[in-house]
Amino acid sequence: MDWREIWKPLTIIVGTFLILFYLPLDSDRFRVAVLESLALAKWYAQEHVLLCLVPAFFIAGAIACFVSQAAVMKYLGAGAKKVLAYGVASVSGSILAVCSCTVLPLFAGIWKRGAGLGPAIAFLYSGPAINILAIVLTARILGLPLGIARAVGAISFSIIIGLAMHFIFREEEEAKAAAALHMPAPEVERPLWQNVVYFASMVGVLIFATWGKSSSPVGFWNAVYEIKWYLAGGFALLLGVLLVLWFRVKTYKIALSAAVVIALAYTFPHEPLVAFSAGIIALVICLTTTRGETETWFLSTWDFTKQITPLLFAGVLAAGLLLGRPGGAEGIIPSAWVSGLVGGNSVGANLFAAVVGAFMYFATLTEVPILQGLIGAGMGKGPALALLLAGPALSLPNMLVIRSVMGTKKTVVFVCLVVVMSTVAGLIYGAYF
Repeated sequence: MDWREIWKPLTIIVGTFLILFYLPLDSDRFRVAVLESLALAKWYAQEHVLLCLVPAFFIAGAIACFVSQAAVMKYLGAGAKKVLAYGVASVSGSILAVCSCTVLPLFAGIWKRGAGLGPAIAFLYSGPAINILAIVLTARILGLPLGIARAVGAISFSIIIGLAMHFIFREEEEAKAAAALHMPAPEVERPLWQNVVYFASMVGVLIFATWGKSSSPVGFWNAVYEIKWYLAGGFALLLGVLLVLWFRVKTYKIALSAAVVIALAYTFPHEPLVAFSAGIIALVICLTTTRGETETWFLSTWDFTKQITPLLFAGVLAAGLLLGRPGGAEGIIPSAWVSGLVGGNSVGANLFAAVVGAFMYFATLTEVPILQGLIGAGMGKGPALALLLAGPALSLPNMLVIRSVMGTKKTVVFVCLVVVMSTVAGLIYGAYF
């Protein structure tokens, strides 16, 4: 009898049985926590899947199809110059300004195309952490010192953690760099400027479709928010034109798709998801009914979707069950425990804030009002910074997907680096402020 083949399924079966056997259905807190878990999953599906994840999946699929592995290795590979690789990774990640889940398909795309571990991690951290709007909102609501500390910490963390991951797993990185030397020169199917314009059109849709509402009714950020759908629609129209010019999609398909989307946008002006959903369906139809590289693009997008989506929803359900949802009722873990353990500036308070931030799911910008309430309840300034540096970059759904992409060992090391560095940063900041 080979117990190595038996113990895993046996553990799952026994574990599931014990959970169901001891399910505390008589507990009011547990029932509320289950409802909060489902409510968080519903909110995530309504607010993030269509606007954030779906565009990110298409971009990731395009990276896998149209960006050569040799090109990725040249700029982000293990053997690339450190200044170039980490500069490109941190800048490209921060431009997107997405949440910890939306960045995952893009991270998986560049990782599978051969990006070095360090630059890929810098990109993974910088996307949700170096969010200009979130940093400005932090400075405005929570104070200028905390906003500056968050900006400095997030920018430095993306590079330091990336370099640390590269050093810890340097043997694998050296082997990857050696393999890159023997790669053939990339075959260029279209000029670089065409790829830049093509990706910019999709990134533009992602950025403006997810543009958050500013806390102030005036100013640049609010002005962009007021016209976000016109800007997103403009980039979507540009993408449609490029599909005709460079991907041999029939003109009548794009024209019909645009007509349907515009008609729905004017028919349901207060329900933008209706028109946006129609646009996604139209894009899928255009890609799958055109022979050639568009089919490959769709299949690559589908591969990322089926790998990542189930893990994300499982993680969101678990996070909601344990910690509840922003603005909702509590999960299994009472919020009083959290607020009571993050007062002062002790090592325990900063570490606890970093760990809670790492496991809780924060949508873009939601961490600021949550922290505002916690600070009002007695949270120390140091733990507040620790949560700000760990929370947006990590979440339980995020960890599950990262593990599926690069393995358990690297995921554990990455999470520990974020938590430890956030704790140290909180201690230093709390000592002076």
